[in-house]
Amino acid sequence: MVKIRLKRLGYKKNPSYRIVAIDSREKREGAPIEELGYYNPKTKEMKFNVERAKARLAQGAQASDTVMYLINNANEDGTLNYKKPETKKLSKKAQAKLEEAKAQEAPAEAEATAEA
Repeated sequence: MVKIRLKRLGYKKNPSYRIVAIDSREKREGAPIEELGYYNPKTKEMKFNVERAKARLAQGAQASDTVMYLINNANEDGTLNYKKPETKKLSKKAQAKLEEAKAQEAPAEAEATAEA
C-alpha cells in the first residue's frame, strides 16, 4: 500500500520534513516513490505539490494525519495557510483572576439595567 507521509531530515532538535509517497513497508528514511514537497515546522515554511498529492489519494494512497492537515491547509501555490491561535494560554492564577473580574462585572451590569 502506498502512503503519503513525512520523511524526517535535519539534525537533532531541528527537524524538517519531506512529504513523500512511499510504500508502507519501507523505513521512515527509505527510498520514496515520489517526493511531493517539503515542510519545516519551526518556520512554518512549506512547498507542496497538492495536485500530485490529490492524484495519489485518488489512486488509493493513504495519507497520514499530519499530511492530511497540510493538504487541507495548503494554498493554491503550495504554501501553508498558517493561522496563529488567537487565544492565549493562561496560568491557573491568571484564569482565576479573570473569572473573578467577570463575576464582579456581572452584578454591576444587572444593577445598571434594573435602574434603567
